Amino acid sequence: MKKSHNIWLRAWYGKSRWIYWLLPLSWLFSLISCTRKWLIVNFLQKKLPVPVIIVGNISIGGTGKTPLIIELVKYLQHQGHKPGVVSRGYGGTAANYPYLLDQNSQASASGDEPLLIYKATQCAVCVAPDRVAAALELVAQGCTHILSDDGMQHYRLGRALEIAVVDGQRLFGNQKLLPVGPLREPISRLKSVDLIVLNSRSKKAVLSGFHNIHDMKIQPLAWRKLSSMQELPLTELNFKEPIHALAGIGNPERFFKTLDSLELTYYAHHFSDHHQFSIKDFEAYRDHTIVMTEKDAIKCHEFAKSEWYSLIVSAQLNEHFWQAFQHKLDSL
Repeated sequence: MKKSHNIWLRAWYGKSRWIYWLLPLSWLFSLISCTRKWLIVNFLQKKLPVPVIIVGNISIGGTGKTPLIIELVKYLQHQGHKPGVVSRGYGGTAANYPYLLDQNSQASASGDEPLLIYKATQCAVCVAPDRVAAALELVAQGCTHILSDDGMQHYRLGRALEIAVVDGQRLFGNQKLLPVGPLREPISRLKSVDLIVLNSRSKKAVLSGFHNIHDMKIQPLAWRKLSSMQELPLTELNFKEPIHALAGIGNPERFFKTLDSLELTYYAHHFSDHHQFSIKDFEAYRDHTIVMTEKDAIKCHEFAKSEWYSLIVSAQLNEHFWQAFQHKLDSL
């Protein structure tokens, strides 16, 4: 992980006091973002002829949006709908936008999360800096529902339903807006969303004063061998030591805690979110056993060695959430 990024995380989620010298910038950020939101919502927002479901958050960093989107897509597909997903495609450099993913798409063009969603669901996925343009492309493809990966603050895209994902371990840090804290919008913004999903809630995490809160757990399911794409049971795979674990995601500690729960002993390697991996990143240990997230693995298949594995996970939500989600859909 980049050292500068580490400094911000320690300040936001620790007890650093130097960060409060930046409060004037935080007030300016609040003024600009509120003004921008009012102008876009009232004059520039684009309504689509199909329901748009936003899956986003109010804080910087990974909260677990991608696993949730995958489960939402599968649910809609099971109901007989044809959902599509739009994304900014962070880290991708497609030749043209909107870029519609296909079987030959690579993470270097689409970004890692859109490709992961596409491979997990086979639904239509379109990336573009302009989410409205991407959504219109999916409408042209015959999609009946549009899910936006992130984009809660992308107000130009009209929405019928908003789902906010909250990190159940870290919550909101010092609860301040950028750059003093990790928040893109104030916590009160959650009162206007339709559903709040609390990912991997810790015993100390209390989110009071809000309605429609639902718990989500990220459940490890199996290992995937990168060189052959073979799935292997969690308990029946005997890794060759030493084991190196890497994570280039928004909250890498969540991945390492999952490995701890599987009773793995490993060397941890942190990378920045959306890191563009190359074989050089593994020079010191590429012939050893390496485990990683699916999001990281999507960028490593081309040069993976025989003992490289990704951890297959799934978002687990209870029946109460799906009933509430269906109720929201029925009311659109």
